[in-house]
Amino acid sequence: MPREDTLERKGSETWTWATTNETQIRLLDAGAKVFREEGYRNASVAQIVAEAGSSTGSLYHHFGGKSELFIALWQEHYSSRNDEVRMAVRLARAGGERDPLELFLVGTRSYVMSTWERRDIGKIFLGFDGPPEFEEARSESSTEWVRRNNIMLGLEGKVEQRITVGVLTSIIGQAAREVAVCTTKRQAIEVASTTEAMVRRVWPPYAR
Repeated sequence: MPREDTLERKGSETWTWATTNETQIRLLDAGAKVFREEGYRNASVAQIVAEAGSSTGSLYHHFGGKSELFIALWQEHYSSRNDEVRMAVRLARAGGERDPLELFLVGTRSYVMSTWERRDIGKIFLGFDGPPEFEEARSESSTEWVRRNNIMLGLEGKVEQRITVGVLTSIIGQAAREVAVCTTKRQAIEVASTTEAMVRRVWPPYAR
């Protein structure tokens, strides 16, 4: 099934795909498998294209190289989880929920549990085994995540509030890392429930 996608490449160039075709999907899936099994540094282009049943030229044509393929996987993973969070919050609002904390917790549980559902690919990004551009992409994603959380929580952006949102975001990020290595869904649900309780404890009195 073709997908609409836009990828940010290194520098100012924007790489837009009109559609993601079958070859690109095979390369993404193959990259995920090889990166998961070998790690980024040990993975080779030859392994990826062999797994995809494709060619080296095809990988460079569609993605630009191994590092760009890794970043493409990260962006797809990050965007998919965010889409699920937005949908969960939208449904909660449609159901009449208006309290910022409760909406934030709906998003938190969705984020943590979507990490469980996508744990196989999520494990690829847990450590620091990636191309240099990956840390920049992950840092930008984290900054954007904090900004969105600040908006969702309806805080004014004062220093104390910015720090609070940063702490809450860090708690959820750590929860996602914990869930990525859980072996059962029951463990993942326990992590999600613990995270919810921690968020309620940290939630600032002035926002209650």
